[in-house]
Amino acid sequence: MSLYEHVYLARQDISAPQVDALNEQFKTLIESFGGTIEKLEYWGVKSLAYRIKKNRKAHFTLFNISAPAAALNEMERQMGLSEDILRFMTVRVEELEQGPSAMMRKRDDDDRGDRGDRGDRGDRDRGGRGRGDRDRGDRDRGPRRPREDAGANEEGNF
Repeated sequence: MSLYEHVYLARQDISAPQVDALNEQFKTLIESFGGTIEKLEYWGVKSLAYRIKKNRKAHFTLFNISAPAAALNEMERQMGLSEDILRFMTVRVEELEQGPSAMMRKRDDDDRGDRGDRGDRGDRDRGGRGRGDRDRGDRDRGPRRPREDAGANEEGNF
């Protein structure tokens, strides 16, 4: 049987138990065709890069599937008919990834706070670029020179 990674996005206004029900529905569909879902990961509600069908957020779910192509075709057909599914993508792979996916590893890293006290951006030296340039610190320019009155009239207006 072929191996697939399948990710789908469900609308943000459905609840987590409804997403679980969708997962169970697709799992039984795959199993009815003789396939198996090797791994199921719910990544949670995440912001989208752009609006999809008037939604700014979505429930993300990953399936690692070992199934015949007919099972995937039927699952994608049903996802296309469902109003709760915003997008889906299936990729055929040579072997399924063992352990947590990159998204779950990223979440674990964020939870552990591996960044220390550097903050989100790390300890970059801005070098006078960007917003860090506003506070000049010890690079003060000194007092201002008086303005030249070259273009002023008698009343001091320009």
